[in-house]
Amino acid sequence: MYLGLDLGTSGLRAMLVDGSGAPVVAAERAFATQHPRSGWSEQDPAQWTDALQATAAELRASHPAEWGAVKGIGVSGHMHGATLVDAAGAVIRPCILWNDTRSHAEAAALDATPGVRELSGNIVFPGFTAPKLLWVETHEPEAFARVDKVLLPAAYVNFWLTGEAVADMSDSAGTSWLDVGARDWSDALLEAGHMTKAQMPRLVEGSEVAGTLSARAAEVLGLPQSVVVVGGAGDNAAAACGVGAMREGQAFVSLGTSGVLCAARDGFSPLAESAVHTFCHAVPGRWYQMGVILSATDSLNWLARMTGQSAAQLSGLLPATIEGPASVRFLPYLSGERTPHNDAAIRGAFTGLGQSDGPAQLTQAVMEGVAFALGDCHEALKATGAQIDRALAIGGGTASRFWLETIATVLDLPLDLPQAGEFGAALGAARLAICGVTGAAPEEVMTPPAVRDVVAPRADLRDAYAAAWDKHRASYAAIRAVQ
Repeated sequence: MYLGLDLGTSGLRAMLVDGSGAPVVAAERAFATQHPRSGWSEQDPAQWTDALQATAAELRASHPAEWGAVKGIGVSGHMHGATLVDAAGAVIRPCILWNDTRSHAEAAALDATPGVRELSGNIVFPGFTAPKLLWVETHEPEAFARVDKVLLPAAYVNFWLTGEAVADMSDSAGTSWLDVGARDWSDALLEAGHMTKAQMPRLVEGSEVAGTLSARAAEVLGLPQSVVVVGGAGDNAAAACGVGAMREGQAFVSLGTSGVLCAARDGFSPLAESAVHTFCHAVPGRWYQMGVILSATDSLNWLARMTGQSAAQLSGLLPATIEGPASVRFLPYLSGERTPHNDAAIRGAFTGLGQSDGPAQLTQAVMEGVAFALGDCHEALKATGAQIDRALAIGGGTASRFWLETIATVLDLPLDLPQAGEFGAALGAARLAICGVTGAAPEEVMTPPAVRDVVAPRADLRDAYAAAWDKHRASYAAIRAVQ
């Protein structure tokens, strides 16, 4: 048996997987995010380890035989978070999360430093780790002086499990301290960020053995110390492992709180100015690229709050199939935007509203706005040389056939819908553990799920949606000018 842990922003999911890679049982625990000031987003790492212990206790009680057979553990985590620990291993301050924007000035300064984009392969976004430490250095110098190690959220869980500071390549690629092409910490990037290599965790591949359980963790979890912990992965790399997106041409689109169009790459082909993220994959010798929009289902959930209806009720107002673009347009920039604009200050907008427009028209506009934003991501990915012929569709937004058909038509790509089951980051983390313990090749373990349906683009409506998309793109500059 293998244990996959998915540390998300809102909770932790623990999943037991058998040796064939089939999920057996899962448990979840939620936790909250603290926002002490506008634009700040923090969590106490004790929330993560408390959730780990609670889910472990539940699985151990409900499936004692399977729990006792665990041989390996893999951890997936939300990326970019700065968890600072001192020389004694104690947490210095709450973790600054990926969606914290306090370090926007430090990010801009670091991004403008010669060589930073070239080595890291990416724009330095405010959510990345390096600018967070520059902010701490300026505003919390006493805390900065105590920093012995900077650990990403998944790496902190690895630290709790093994007692060793170790991180994988895919997660570390989002720090702006890693030479993403060389897959190693960069002395030049660390110097630009006022850090040292001694303050970084040891690097391993996601499918590589990172260590074994410490005596304390083994006792708490009720497992032998011989249980292996692998490097693990950042959340999107783990999700790619879960859906089998491992080689050039394989991709997935995720309609979650944020939206992601992620493509596996066989080589390193960055194009930082496109605001595409170029990161190491969780397995050796491979990379992945993704376009990211910050408000996907979050946009629909926002509209649901404003109208007093649920997201499902709003979706139910629309027909089962698309009939053409709405006259109302929506810019889904409720929290700023990453790809392709790299604009933390832009905010959302409706345009073209009329007296006859109601919840149904606004819902269609929101879904189309998200689809057009994902289309912008697709264009940015194509500019890097990525070739995507089709994509697997995952996430809560895939419950709407209307939304899926809109996205398929805008992207001009068929979207594959997996059969019901587990195929996310927790499964990907467990698959990495299988590879680490057994030595199995990733391509043998990380296979795509069976497809139950395909949503095809509507060729008869392609031109109409392309024209609406052109208006959407023009709207960004116009709205930006008046905000």
